[in-house]
Amino acid sequence: MGILIQALQFFASLSILVLIHEFGHYITARMVGARVDKFYIFFDPWFSLFKRKIGNTEYGIGWLPLGGYVSLYDSRETLMTEETAATEKRDELAKQRKKALRRGNTEEAERLSAQIATLEAEIESAKQQQRTLEPTKDELRGKNPWQRLLVMIAGVVMNALFAIGIYTAMTYTWGETYFHNDDMVNGYVFNEEAEALGFVDGDRIVTIDGHSIGNVVEINERLLIVGDDVEVVVLRNEEPVTLNIAMEDIVALRERKGYVNLIGEYVPFIVADVEAESSIAAGVMAGDRIVAINGEPVGEFLSALPLLAEAKDTTAAITVERGEEVVELAVPVNGEGKIGVRVASVQPRQKKYGFWESIPAGIKFTGKKIASYWDQLVMMVNPDTGLYKEVGGFISIGSIFPEVWSWYNFWNVTALLSVMLAVMNLLPIPVLDGGHVLFTLWEIITRRKPSEKFMSIAQNIGFYILMALLLYANGSDILRLFS
Repeated sequence: MGILIQALQFFASLSILVLIHEFGHYITARMVGARVDKFYIFFDPWFSLFKRKIGNTEYGIGWLPLGGYVSLYDSRETLMTEETAATEKRDELAKQRKKALRRGNTEEAERLSAQIATLEAEIESAKQQQRTLEPTKDELRGKNPWQRLLVMIAGVVMNALFAIGIYTAMTYTWGETYFHNDDMVNGYVFNEEAEALGFVDGDRIVTIDGHSIGNVVEINERLLIVGDDVEVVVLRNEEPVTLNIAMEDIVALRERKGYVNLIGEYVPFIVADVEAESSIAAGVMAGDRIVAINGEPVGEFLSALPLLAEAKDTTAAITVERGEEVVELAVPVNGEGKIGVRVASVQPRQKKYGFWESIPAGIKFTGKKIASYWDQLVMMVNPDTGLYKEVGGFISIGSIFPEVWSWYNFWNVTALLSVMLAVMNLLPIPVLDGGHVLFTLWEIITRRKPSEKFMSIAQNIGFYILMALLLYANGSDILRLFS
């Protein structure tokens, strides 16, 4: 059931993001006076799930959820269709001519050669007409370069604005809830992978590469997503200690999935409240620090849970520190391995935003996400970081969503994906928006438009690059399922 909920959230989020992105292209094209022939959510090879023509535009939903598209009117389309048909027929006749030559039928081969020559003349004529055909007033190719640039970049802008809108609405509706590093007065508890890097339970993290830490979430980001060695300063027994962590150790940790539960709050077993009558009768008091259970030492709270589980339905010998005094108590443990006390832990900070405060907060959150994701992309092209190994496709993206429905989590992940879509589409790869923007900027700077032949070759190269990336990402996902 959890996987189904994840899949539904992913599909819903993807549909919204594709709609927003393509609407950006659509509305901007209409604003500059360009005619839109098609506006599709998802791709529609061979058939579509839904389509309806309103005015000059066909609106539809395709069946292949790899994106969407806006098709703009081009008066050369009829000539292009004729050229494609003639090219296909010429290629078929060329195959027949080869067969005729292999059979020694020179007469048939000469007849086919004449037909091929006629078709090649038609193809060249169609190409020449395409080159000389002047654009109409409702064609994008007839607009000035700045207008075309606006249409090209509109999808990316819409995704960024959509992310800002989501983060703004979220901060206004739910505020901001987070754990602050300064509040972790007892430090952190670390898993074995973190201990191997030099951390010790109880360490308080001060800086990572000279950056002070605010939100605790930043620790994993600054420690694990790196392109070089990392310097971490911690307070250990109130003394500063510097840890120099090699990047290759961090890469190896990520490959072993050691980042799972890398750090957690160090919670001493200090009683905040006594709730069970049996524990009150046994003499347990608020402020007691439990340091041993049945003779086994207890550090932080989580380490006590297995000891209490072993002692369930019995009376445990519990050692507590009460001020400067050490007290031995006999405390009943219930069938759930609990003694009926509440342990004090760090409470998250909560910040509420008014309407006007939420707008700059939404812009700030979006900017931070864009910068963070861009840094990750830059590091991915550096083989030394090992981040390219963690590239994932639809399965990885879908797994970001929780297995239970939550509007907060849904919109939070959707905003993140909107940022990712905006950044990815800005990459200077032909067929992506960034590629079109690059060629248009070239035209603006040089006052020369790239040739149709060059654009055709570039588009094909871009398509193959994009397909290779998709295959790599989704192939990596499949391999991880069996590893």
